[in-house]
Amino acid sequence: MKKRRQSLTTHPAIRILIIWVIQALALLILTFLLSGLWVDNLAVAFIAAAVIGLLNALLWPLLSYILLPFAVLTLGLLTLVLNGAVIWLAGQFVDGFHVDSLWTAILAALGLTLLNTIASALLTIDDDNSWSRNVVRRRMKRMAKPEETDVPGVLFLEIDGLARPVLERAIGKGYAPNLARWLQEGSHRLVSWECDLSSQTSASQAGILHGSNHNIPAFRWWDRQHKKLVASSSPDDVARLEEERSDGNGLLADNGASRGNMFSGDAPNVMNTASTIKDLSRFHTTDFYAFFLDPYNFSRTLLLTIWDIILEKVQFWQARRKDTQPRLGKDKRGGIYPLLRAFTTVLMRELNIQTLIGDMFAGVPSAYATFVGYDEVAHHSGVESEDAFDALDKLDQQLGRLASAAKQAPRPYHLVFLSDHGQSAGATFKQRYHMTLEDLVQQLLQEYRVEGAPDVHEDWKHVNVFLTEAIQSQSKAVSRPLGQALRRKTVDGQVAVGPEAAAGDAAAGESADRAPIIVLASGNLGLVYSTRLDERATLEEIETLYPGLLEGLAAHEGIGFLMVRSREQGAVVIGAGGRTYLANDRVEGENPLAGFGPNAADHLRRTDGFPDAPDILVNSFYRVETNEVAAFEELIGSHGGLGGFQTQPFVLFPAEWQVEEGDLVGAAAVYRQFKDWLDRLQTPDRS
Repeated sequence: MKKRRQSLTTHPAIRILIIWVIQALALLILTFLLSGLWVDNLAVAFIAAAVIGLLNALLWPLLSYILLPFAVLTLGLLTLVLNGAVIWLAGQFVDGFHVDSLWTAILAALGLTLLNTIASALLTIDDDNSWSRNVVRRRMKRMAKPEETDVPGVLFLEIDGLARPVLERAIGKGYAPNLARWLQEGSHRLVSWECDLSSQTSASQAGILHGSNHNIPAFRWWDRQHKKLVASSSPDDVARLEEERSDGNGLLADNGASRGNMFSGDAPNVMNTASTIKDLSRFHTTDFYAFFLDPYNFSRTLLLTIWDIILEKVQFWQARRKDTQPRLGKDKRGGIYPLLRAFTTVLMRELNIQTLIGDMFAGVPSAYATFVGYDEVAHHSGVESEDAFDALDKLDQQLGRLASAAKQAPRPYHLVFLSDHGQSAGATFKQRYHMTLEDLVQQLLQEYRVEGAPDVHEDWKHVNVFLTEAIQSQSKAVSRPLGQALRRKTVDGQVAVGPEAAAGDAAAGESADRAPIIVLASGNLGLVYSTRLDERATLEEIETLYPGLLEGLAAHEGIGFLMVRSREQGAVVIGAGGRTYLANDRVEGENPLAGFGPNAADHLRRTDGFPDAPDILVNSFYRVETNEVAAFEELIGSHGGLGGFQTQPFVLFPAEWQVEEGDLVGAAAVYRQFKDWLDRLQTPDRS
């Protein structure tokens, strides 16, 4: 059972004195580690620590204003240089304290931050009170206080990829103590909802935030009308998806705020929202930039980032030493991955939390924020791994702090926690059968060229949205230098870095040389398209054009079922031992949908009605006894198809509220319920 210690001291004067002592002692320790730094004695160390603090207080506001764009571009690393410059300057004023170069001063700044953090953790100085003082109270001082009101606001806080059964198991093991406490005290209730097919973020968030996710069959799919691939990782594609589905009455349309989401919910106030990063008609909050200039924010976030990178390295080493199965290899957990993981688990979490605090102090009526850390770690380490639960536990701590900050806001706030989908566990299709789904289709269609989408880490999407948000700043002092620095990575106002950019993002665009058959994957959901046809191929056409393909796929032990559309019979689900005709639920032989849930046929019927439904929809097996699927991507925690926990997200909401929708099946049902809650808060007399 994980327990968090209480602080040894809460009195501000004692806290300041302890921190001053820590800083002075840290300077003395650093003299033994850095040859270019020396302090004559303990008294000089105390004086130097005091001068460094004074210079920070006097110089930081001016320097931060001038150097804001560069701080954002360097993800705050410039702040470390500024801290080093302050230490070097202190060396010019204090006799007996010498710093021989700026480089030494930068190392000293990093060392001071590290030693101070270690000591603070040991003494529990950096507890919730300290965080409140450094973050909450500073924000309150900076902001003009809005008019107070008794009308409550709502924060919708999405924990990406967390299934209800997994949340309950995490709570049972002592993780997520704040969520557990709210449940145990009776302030909140927990219910399940069932997401659509496909069970992934673009489909779920479009439904939750806009009330419609029609014709979003997967994370990537083939757009027959425009003859191109659509990718949920492309801000341009996501912007078009939102434009097609928005009726102006999104979840956040009434002066709400969107933070770190794929879609905006028609919020007029946005930050790091993929669908709106190029929409300058929206207000893009300045909190995005201020985050990188606060010394406390930077020092804390930098060390948390470094620690998360180290932690991932250690966790991967432990998984290999213990021969944990299933397990991804170095090609997925080495290289740039530890940094990308830290970006999602630390930087995006901290940025969202601090921006939400600003939203509450500004009195926004509603906000929706996505926290992607658990989803990221679960993909690579496992759905119920200690690594993933640790990421959840750290997020839970920040959610508790957010709840504490809400008590000081100018209006009462209700917190609603939810997930957009879950994840299902299991070794990948390639790990089990030494081939990809694309390879299998190619093997069955040797006379045709078969093409798949490039294997691009989804976190590059978050990085690119983040950088594009930065260069779209309404402050020219910020956007111009950032835009210049990133001009070679920017196309039509959109930053694209990472492997997908290096490949020219060919997968997401049109191509005259497109293969006649393309195979795409969203977790354990596969999509097979014929790019030469203007309309969806029927079962009869597939059997004529590609003889043996359906039989070969259905017979493979890694495949649970296929769905195709018959000209005569309508939608047909094909398994190794039988067929189900969805028009009348008639089953021949063994039911291929057995074990996939009572609503599986309804989900497939809905997908069958999409204009861009694949010619062949492929779903991996689902083993009920082990609760496993086989992803067609190299992820041991996956989502996108049917089977297991991936379709079992949750909503944790104030206990006095009622669920009017009955069973929440589909993201649009969640949208309707959330809108109903917001409407009732705005019109309390409504029964």
